[in-house]
Amino acid sequence: MSEIHDAKIILIGDGSVGSAFAYHNVITGVGRELGIIDINQDKVYGDVLDLEDATPFSPRKHIFQATYEDCKDADIVVFTAGIPQKPGGETRLDLVDKNLPIFKDMVGQVVDSGFDGIFVVASNPVDILTYATWKFSGFPSEKVIGTGTSLDSARFRVEIAKALDVDPRDVTAYILGEHGDTEFGAWSHVLVGGQPIEKFATSDNRLDQQARQDEITDYVRNKAYDIINGKGATYYGIGSCINRICRAILNNERATLPVSALLEDNYQQDDIYIGTPAIIGSQGIEQVVELELTEREQGFMDNSANAMRKIIEDSFAKLEDK
Repeated sequence: MSEIHDAKIILIGDGSVGSAFAYHNVITGVGRELGIIDINQDKVYGDVLDLEDATPFSPRKHIFQATYEDCKDADIVVFTAGIPQKPGGETRLDLVDKNLPIFKDMVGQVVDSGFDGIFVVASNPVDILTYATWKFSGFPSEKVIGTGTSLDSARFRVEIAKALDVDPRDVTAYILGEHGDTEFGAWSHVLVGGQPIEKFATSDNRLDQQARQDEITDYVRNKAYDIINGKGATYYGIGSCINRICRAILNNERATLPVSALLEDNYQQDDIYIGTPAIIGSQGIEQVVELELTEREQGFMDNSANAMRKIIEDSFAKLEDK
């Protein structure tokens, strides 16, 4: 990996999510080079010009219109490309058959360039496409990371913080499982200022009651649909999540972040990418942090993993038939 000041990121996909990540990346100064690839080259050209206008007010960065050949010496390749969710209730899992062939082609082109860095996948359904990236690339699993439940966990922290009127940064809370309709909150591990959530429960916030906890989890699970129905897409939050993961990699932070990681005899599951805390550093996923779940939470994890495993099997079978 390059020295941090010379680190190079290639972004593949310059839609709403890609553009939001690119802007956040530029203003925070993560890495020194940012190359952008998209089938819509006019859009990339415009974004490169627009983003470079922000560089007088941010850390030094070289922003350029890239090709797949530029991936060769990149430290990170970020995927945001693919068909997005449509308003009206389309789920992330509905996108599998549309995006799997796209990913097979993109991953192949990146690998053919000689790329030997770390993949960060944000396209939906992210857990399945991260698994696909791992399979298509032949890379070690630690070098293939999905954004997973990073955004969901951020939303979870925000809602708990609102209920308690505290800073979301003081809330430690994880959404686990699929980034989607089978995700769940690991309430048994929620901390506020290092203290269990039960210590902050009152008759008004009812945060120690399962019904109230389920209400918050349901809101978090469905928040994306509210955003999509309101403005067409989610992008600021996920753009920030992608940048946070890139920062942890390039700074070798060994930060514990909720991502989509390969389970290998974790949570009683195996051979599936799913949302879990993991230690992220210069080598990618350096360790899966397996939380000790309650019986109810383990049931949710099993349900989430089984639902995705079935879709993976069906989708890969369809892809092979084409």
